[in-house]
Amino acid sequence: MIESEIEISEDLVRALLREQHPDLAELPIREVEGGWGNQMWRLGDELAVRMQRMDTLPDPQLKERRWLPVLAPRLPLPIPTPVRSGAPSERFPKVWTVMTWVEGTPLDHGSITRVNDAADTLAAFLEALHAEAPADAPDASDFGAPPSKCTDGFESFLRAVDLGPFAEDDIRAVWDGAVAAPEWEGPRVWVHGDLHPANVVVADGTLAGIVDFGALVTGDPAWDLAAAWLLLPAGGASRFFDNYADADAATVRRARGLAAMKCLFLMLMGQNGDRGLPGGKPNWGPAGRSALDRVLKGL
Repeated sequence: MIESEIEISEDLVRALLREQHPDLAELPIREVEGGWGNQMWRLGDELAVRMQRMDTLPDPQLKERRWLPVLAPRLPLPIPTPVRSGAPSERFPKVWTVMTWVEGTPLDHGSITRVNDAADTLAAFLEALHAEAPADAPDASDFGAPPSKCTDGFESFLRAVDLGPFAEDDIRAVWDGAVAAPEWEGPRVWVHGDLHPANVVVADGTLAGIVDFGALVTGDPAWDLAAAWLLLPAGGASRFFDNYADADAATVRRARGLAAMKCLFLMLMGQNGDRGLPGGKPNWGPAGRSALDRVLKGL
């Protein structure tokens, strides 16, 4: 069943809660703007209902249910953790999860003004996250893989995006440097995989939380280090890499190339939004262009 066949409304969310978690069913419910694979509904002041939407398989939510309670206690920023599980039913044949609410404004609707604090906070969070994972943790897939295995994705984004003032040769040079860099040979570490402005929240001008762990894998930490360019204003990446102890030159090269690819993705999603196409995110275009400028300048 595709997204357009299921209207996810307040009435549906409340009905599901009454069926499966009646003690939560009378809390205030309000829709949260945004979301792609899942749609979020605020539940009271401290919870949210995560409804599977564009995701065709339940795996991302099931993965969050399994691993976020393990990761959350050791991380220095709040992350959503599952509180209750919702099972597929005749009323809604997909999975849904009640999770803790992470307070803050998504960065694609906010800004970072305390650059040094945000850079230090991001470095501390990723150093804590990038611990060796247990044997049954999920392996790298489309996320977490070395850049050499992501060239098809890079090329498809590059062909589809209106590059505007950016030179294709400059972007390719950054990507080629990432592909040529030695691959990650360290232990299997946890990787968020999908750190971009819509998946972090800010408050008081700095990072306040990390959300959406549906892409969580073990793999190349460079996937997350790309966030130094995607999330932080000019000057933030340099400060970040001063604080993240395990980033050797090859890892930084891979991270910079992956950042360029992620910028193209953000620009493409923003482009879709400008054209009214499904999945369009108008705010992502400016974020992607700003980040790509920092990537190409090495800021």
